[in-house]
Amino acid sequence: MSSSTPSTANGNDSSKKFKGDRSPCAPSRVLHIRKIPIEVTEAEVISLGLPFGKVTNLLMLKGKNQAFVEMASEDAAITMVNYYTTATPHLRNQPVFIQYSNHRELKTDNLPNQARAQVALQAVNAMHSGNMTLAGSASASEGPLMPGQSPVLRIIVENLFYPVSLEVLHQIFSKFGTVLKIITFTKNNQFQALLQYADPMNAHHARLALDGQNIYNACCTLRVEFSKLTSLNVKYNNDKSRDFTRLDLPSGDGQPIMDPAMAAAFGAPGIISSPYAGAAGFAPAMGFPQAAGLSMQTVPGALGHLTIPASAVAGRMAMHSLAHTAMHSVLLVSNLNPDSISPQGLFILFGVYGDVHRVKILFNKKENSLIQMADPTQAQLAMSHLNGQRLHGKVIRVTISKHQMVQLPREGQEDQGLTKDFSNSPLHRFKKPGSKNFQNIFPPSATLHLSNIPPSITDDDLKNLFASTGCTVKAFKFFQKDRKMALIQLGSVEEAIQALIDLHNHDLGENHHLRVSFSKSTI
Repeated sequence: MSSSTPSTANGNDSSKKFKGDRSPCAPSRVLHIRKIPIEVTEAEVISLGLPFGKVTNLLMLKGKNQAFVEMASEDAAITMVNYYTTATPHLRNQPVFIQYSNHRELKTDNLPNQARAQVALQAVNAMHSGNMTLAGSASASEGPLMPGQSPVLRIIVENLFYPVSLEVLHQIFSKFGTVLKIITFTKNNQFQALLQYADPMNAHHARLALDGQNIYNACCTLRVEFSKLTSLNVKYNNDKSRDFTRLDLPSGDGQPIMDPAMAAAFGAPGIISSPYAGAAGFAPAMGFPQAAGLSMQTVPGALGHLTIPASAVAGRMAMHSLAHTAMHSVLLVSNLNPDSISPQGLFILFGVYGDVHRVKILFNKKENSLIQMADPTQAQLAMSHLNGQRLHGKVIRVTISKHQMVQLPREGQEDQGLTKDFSNSPLHRFKKPGSKNFQNIFPPSATLHLSNIPPSITDDDLKNLFASTGCTVKAFKFFQKDRKMALIQLGSVEEAIQALIDLHNHDLGENHHLRVSFSKSTI
């Protein structure tokens, strides 16, 4: 392996998809992975193999967006290739492609830059072999991992206007890594799920990206947190639970598996079953195309009487907007703290996700507000990111309003300054077409990105400024290449939201006004 990469390992050959075709190489315990995003870590690549057995070696070729993974046995490699042939694996939300290598083993001893790969192999394999199996279907193991280190997520779906199926959860969460197992159940009248990834890092990324998102337009809000469990034990493969590494599990009583002829009628090797209790549906066959986007419109008569948008059934995240839903640009925000809220504060917060034109706090119901965005897409974006966030000690609710615009008060009408017109504000982030701000829209997080910092300002100046608003400053760092920018980590997401409202556009002197936004990074 030290002299050259395999002749078949050509990541530039776009004609070779190897998604449904047989791999051109004979089975080997060495697998070639192509189209890997450049920021992917060694641990994330290793996690692709862990569900199928021990990973014994790794070679990363980051410059070519490729990697080679050596499994402990050829059988494990065959199982892995067979699985990923029908369910395309994703790393960092990007599809990657796996095929057999024409090498029988990896020899990396004399290669440079292998230290990181070996450390990652030891750490991941140690964690995997030390994972405790869950007794029963979902009871806590002794000695849970530290919070944030578990590969198991607990998911609660709030505002369940449309039923959510196990398949929809798999489709959404598999964008962030290999999903091994899912158990769904109802507890405290809420639809919940436990979902196990191959690697804790996958769980970390999924939680960051999906917590607070709506699965469908204005409803089915995901609450995602780490579970205390470290592994799940699934007994049955049916519409309530699934182990994607075990094709041999029974379906359990009363869960008929769809026969092959019926499966063929749906035009897919695995069936997305009806998520509706009582609807004419079958328990899903094991395995379904990952992110297949199967529209129920392809099934004659299926769920037609429920008139659910096809894009919703396909499980698309709400931020992509639903083509079949009439959209307005006005948001209704409820459960606000009437003692603390102001039109200016709402303008700053919602302005992170679009240009706010008008804000009206309702005169007789000050816990409610109408916010008019520049267009429906920005309204949708703001709703999907801010619904369910905590502001001034209360969990706010954000929905699309039936109003098409916010009316300004008539002259002489008592308003107490509750309605403001911001349509000509210089603080709009998205006025310029092609602005970099469009590429830096992230969910609320405890870490804030600061920019437009003058040279004379020190880290202590900024830490003291944020502490003065009542925040706990956990960490701070300037960008190495550009001291005009920095990251600051606060005690909670709620603190970060409040600090953004208080300090965005704060005058730092020298004609510099601080720019504050949510960061996808942590310190």
